[in-house]
Amino acid sequence: MNFMNLSARRVLACASAIALAASAGLVAVPQAFAQPAPNRAGAGVAVSNPVDQAITALRAISTLRADFVQTDRNGQRIGGVMTLKRPGRIRFQYQQGVPFLIVSDGASLNVIDYEVRQVQRWPIRNSPLGALLSPDKDVARFARSTPTGNPAVLSIEVKDPRHPEYGTITLIMVRKAGAPGGLELDSWVALDSQGKRTSVRLLNQQYGIAVPDNTFRWNDPRPQSRKAG
Repeated sequence: MNFMNLSARRVLACASAIALAASAGLVAVPQAFAQPAPNRAGAGVAVSNPVDQAITALRAISTLRADFVQTDRNGQRIGGVMTLKRPGRIRFQYQQGVPFLIVSDGASLNVIDYEVRQVQRWPIRNSPLGALLSPDKDVARFARSTPTGNPAVLSIEVKDPRHPEYGTITLIMVRKAGAPGGLELDSWVALDSQGKRTSVRLLNQQYGIAVPDNTFRWNDPRPQSRKAG
């Protein structure tokens, strides 16, 4: 991992936290990904459409914990641990020395900056990806498969053509027998409307582990008078 001092790490985290939060919501929240997994009676039915394959695999995830490496467009990296619990809850705990935290509690996405005592929050319906994050929207209609040249790798691009300001998320999934649905979420790339690119790579994925609900709680650093609303 690239060496950076605390100040540089904070700048990188600040610059790319919103894109990471947006992509976190895409993975964790939408109804297309949050429906119950298919029962075993349908397990033998082949799903040929790559988008349907990806959604089926994401539906099959109940809990997931993984190390992550977040890289900005300049190649600077920050690591941490991601914890996901369906429906709609996710936490990005950055490495020691980075005073940022990203948490979705199922109702809103929160980017917490402990150094300057600020919190940015979006209700799911009004998050940076808008309709893509709303649990009553079908994300599949905004998704398309893009070629990878490798039959073991799926690339699913998601963007809402009616809202280019939401940017684009591309999910990369790799075929793996031990992963839910036979596909492992390997990484994703968030591209905002200004062309700023942030990628997230997952490592050491663990599925189906016990994750207590209090994992998705966080300490509000803001002065008491600013917490209302």
